[in-house]
Amino acid sequence: MTKRERVVRMSVEQPLWRALTGYRVLTLLYAIGLFASAYEDYDRPGVAIAYFAVLTVWTLATLPRVQNAAACTKRFLAVDLAVAITGIVLTPWVVTQGHIDRGGPTLPSIWTAGAVLAYAIKGGWRWAAFASTPVAAANLIERGHPARDTVHSVVLVWVASIAIGYVVEVARASERTLARALEIEATTRERERLARDIHDGVLQVLAMVQRRGAVLGGEAAELGRLAGEQEVALRTLVSGGLVPPSRLSEDAAEGAVVRLVEEPDDAGPVDLRTLLAPYAGSRVNLAEPGAPVEVPPRAARELAAAVGAALDNVRRHAGEQARAWILVEDEPDGIVVTVRDDGPGIPEGRLAQAEGEGRLGVAQSIRGRLRDLGGSAELFSTPGQGTEVELKVPKVSPGKAERR
Repeated sequence: MTKRERVVRMSVEQPLWRALTGYRVLTLLYAIGLFASAYEDYDRPGVAIAYFAVLTVWTLATLPRVQNAAACTKRFLAVDLAVAITGIVLTPWVVTQGHIDRGGPTLPSIWTAGAVLAYAIKGGWRWAAFASTPVAAANLIERGHPARDTVHSVVLVWVASIAIGYVVEVARASERTLARALEIEATTRERERLARDIHDGVLQVLAMVQRRGAVLGGEAAELGRLAGEQEVALRTLVSGGLVPPSRLSEDAAEGAVVRLVEEPDDAGPVDLRTLLAPYAGSRVNLAEPGAPVEVPPRAARELAAAVGAALDNVRRHAGEQARAWILVEDEPDGIVVTVRDDGPGIPEGRLAQAEGEGRLGVAQSIRGRLRDLGGSAELFSTPGQGTEVELKVPKVSPGKAERR
């Protein structure tokens, strides 16, 4: 079964860039509308028209620059801020004194805030504070004195841009934390899957070699001892493991990136009965419905493997002569498979002790498989009366259930 790598890209700030793009266009139209409505207040309307022509060309030509952080370079931000400040400084030269005394808007009006917000989204609150300072100075120069309405506008731009910059920094830190958590979760799931596969194959072979070597004696006993040592070392490795460092994108335009390895599950459902049929034998009875028990391919494989692990435990702990029964039930909300034996049962506390020793038969090969499928595995055992393992798998996968 081939695996594919799925790239999960998270960017909280990307909607802010899209909003800034729309803001720049709308505020450009707003500034032109203010100029048209107060045309009589302009002593040099030709200069104002020339400035608005430049502002229009600049705004429309640089829309791709405010699509993401990578395109919004420091040089662009500096020129963009210079265009805004130039319009503020030109205002006293092109309007009447009455326009200024009445607190009329500057040539770029609130378009200037877009230039400052670009700094905030790109670099955080420090960049926002840096860009707000020359804008505040230019507004005070344009008015000629610190009037109340001018101070209010300056403080509003200052506080708003710094607040947005701080929110962006917090969002980026949250993205990195979430991406790291997803990376750890994906790595843990992959490690558990490998541990189950190793337990179902390599560890069982090593354990068998150890037992047979002890029975045969001689050189076989030495081989069995070495196999036992390797079994213990391998159990320790697969039960511990290390989580590799997270691979996060350093490009703020892309956001945090997590690469998850997953198995494709695009094929149609399979009949669970065909996967469980090979387990039936002279000492294993299989009871199944008369109709096909259709299960997604991955769920069917994992469920069959869990049944195999349960039967391996029966042979190992109850003996080769123990009998086992497999019951398959197709219920409306899920599939239930029960494995029961007539062995001596499991002593109280034995499962916890085995898990502490790194023996993963129940913890990973059975419960771990069902947990990954969104199901459950319950063990019921009474000393002297055998053991029953009940495996439940929902018919709707956890991902689809969340979407519904």
